[in-house]
Amino acid sequence: MTATLLGAAAGAAAAVGVLLVVVAWWQVRRPTPAMRVDPYLSDLVPVRTRASSTVGAVYGPWLRGAAELVGRLTGGTASVERRLVRLGSPYGVDAFRVQQLAWGAAGFAAAAVLAVLVWSTSGGSPVVLLTLCGVGLVGGVLGRDSALSSQVARREERLAEEFPAVADLLALAVAAGESPVAGLDRVLRVLRGALADELGRVLADVRTGHTVPAAFDALASRTGVASIARFAEGLAVAVDRGTPLVDVLHAQAADVRESARRELMESGGRKEILMMIPVVFLVLPVTVVFAFYPGLVGLRLSS
Repeated sequence: MTATLLGAAAGAAAAVGVLLVVVAWWQVRRPTPAMRVDPYLSDLVPVRTRASSTVGAVYGPWLRGAAELVGRLTGGTASVERRLVRLGSPYGVDAFRVQQLAWGAAGFAAAAVLAVLVWSTSGGSPVVLLTLCGVGLVGGVLGRDSALSSQVARREERLAEEFPAVADLLALAVAAGESPVAGLDRVLRVLRGALADELGRVLADVRTGHTVPAAFDALASRTGVASIARFAEGLAVAVDRGTPLVDVLHAQAADVRESARRELMESGGRKEILMMIPVVFLVLPVTVVFAFYPGLVGLRLSS
């Protein structure tokens, strides 16, 4: 059995080596313009950049093709692109698909190791073991998608928590006589967090030539937090029409705090039954035992 496993591993390694050689030969046989120009720029381009570009040239087409296949199988790129924008991620859909491939390969490897251990110890049906490997592959791909959704949800929770303080600080800066852009710049000097990154993008858009209403409209379109979207839209309208900004900002902060309080009360109401479980099954039985046990002992002694 051990010799069979070693032979299977050696055969798989040889097959992977042959595949890599064929892929590299095919890429060198049809070089891209970047590969043609790269030798003439060897004294200008760092060695790490040249190595990464060579690796990308050799394996990039295969990875992009596999990533496109994963995208078609998982339902397109619109949802992923929207979630990446809401996350503020620096990479795009193609890089995310490559990460999904990596997660899928890790899941397949873990399932394959488990299948080999089961087969070497107690045997089993090859169909079941292959199905287990397929489940590991699919689970890894879908797990990366689920992790992206969880990251987006956690980031939006942080944005909602940071927003009231930021709105109050911006209202104070505007009330002191500064413009919205100058007040935003002053707030960003002392602010750290996810919301600071989003407002930093707004400030960068304004400094690169966008109007203030357009920059805040872009913030409203890319965020998934309703309160921040309303804040950005209200601020854009206030700047565009000359509405007093201080009242708008204070009203937005008060609205967010009231919304957070209402959500907390609703969450407490939904978890009221769960909160009764320790009371009914732990506290109440202990109370009953402490109340009746001394009387029961007294009855036994008297009898």
